[in-house]
Amino acid sequence: MSKPVALVTGASRGIGRAIAVDLSSTHWVLATYKGHRDGAQSLQVETGAEIFPCDLASAADRNALLEFARERFGHLDLLVNNSGIAPRERRDLLEATEQSFDELMSVNLKGPHFLTQQAARWMIGHGGGRIIFITSVSAYAASVTRGEYCISKAGLSMCVALWAERLAAHGIRVFEIRPGIIRTDMIAPVEDVYEKRIRAGLIPQQRMGEPADVARVVRAIADGLLDYSTGQVIDVDGGFRLRSL
Repeated sequence: MSKPVALVTGASRGIGRAIAVDLSSTHWVLATYKGHRDGAQSLQVETGAEIFPCDLASAADRNALLEFARERFGHLDLLVNNSGIAPRERRDLLEATEQSFDELMSVNLKGPHFLTQQAARWMIGHGGGRIIFITSVSAYAASVTRGEYCISKAGLSMCVALWAERLAAHGIRVFEIRPGIIRTDMIAPVEDVYEKRIRAGLIPQQRMGEPADVARVVRAIADGLLDYSTGQVIDVDGGFRLRSL
């Protein structure tokens, strides 16, 4: 394998797909999917990426994914922890269920954390690598009708700090990319609401983000342009984080 290998989770659509498409020009890409096989197959046809069904909440699925990657590629250079879900139903904090909380913690937090553990052990054996966590502005911006999502992303943000500290000495750089409001299937049900708020001044750059905006930052990391910045949080939000008087 003359090219580096990238594993991108949740790559059948949205941000993950844009990342996989961009990386495919320079990397062998292994893309995971869950429940969107048609999207994954079209990605495979478009880019030549390997696709693999994986429920990241399942330890057995994570083990199978890494075993497949070892057999197919023999090494791993970049892990992009992109996969994540929103609550099945937005509910106020006073009405939210434990079932929804447990589901989001398993997929959005536990899965990426332990996949990173396995990938890091492998990368250490090969002398280094890069790991990216795709989080969200919801890591710090409170949305009381999807509290479990915010909590999962805040926890994932701490994962970045922990893994960056732990792996720096092994030549593994760890980054957080924090997207803002990005035009994906996840926000489709409330896209009109967001567009109105953006026109009213919610985002300084006055437009919704696109998956390609996130993919370009992944590209910079993959190309080694930020290798002296492990642990860095990169906001891709059109200036949403800014405060003004």
